[in-house]
Amino acid sequence: MSNKAVINTDQAPAAIGPYSQAIKAGNTVYLSGQIPLDPTRMELVSDDFEAQARQVFTNLKAVCEEAAGTLQDVVKLNLYLVDLDNFAVVNKVMEEFFDKPYPARAAIGVKALPKGAQFEAEGVMVIGD
Repeated sequence: MSNKAVINTDQAPAAIGPYSQAIKAGNTVYLSGQIPLDPTRMELVSDDFEAQARQVFTNLKAVCEEAAGTLQDVVKLNLYLVDLDNFAVVNKVMEEFFDKPYPARAAIGVKALPKGAQFEAEGVMVIGD
C-alpha cells in the first residue's frame, strides 16, 4: 500500500500538463512549479513582475493549505526567473509571504517559462513531526 497522495485544489491553477499540483509522501509534500496564473481564468494575472511573483506565492500557499500545511512548513524553494534583475523584487515579495527562518532556496535564470510567465516557484514542504 502506497503512502502517496495527490494534492489538488481549485484555489490554485489546474495542472496544464501531466502532473499534479503536489504529491504528499509521508509527511513530505512535493509542490509542483506554480506560475502566475489566476486559478479562475487560467491566464497570467498581469504583465507586471511583482504582481506575478505575488500570484505565484499565493498559488503555492493555496496548495500548501490543501495539504494541511502552510508556507512556513516549506523547507526548500526553487525559483525560476526569466530575468535575474528581478531578484530583489522576489526577495521583497517573499518577505510578505514567509517568516524567518526562511526556507532553503535556489534562484535560477531561465530562457522562458510556460505561458510567457516571468517567474515560477516550486518547493518541498514537511508537515507534522
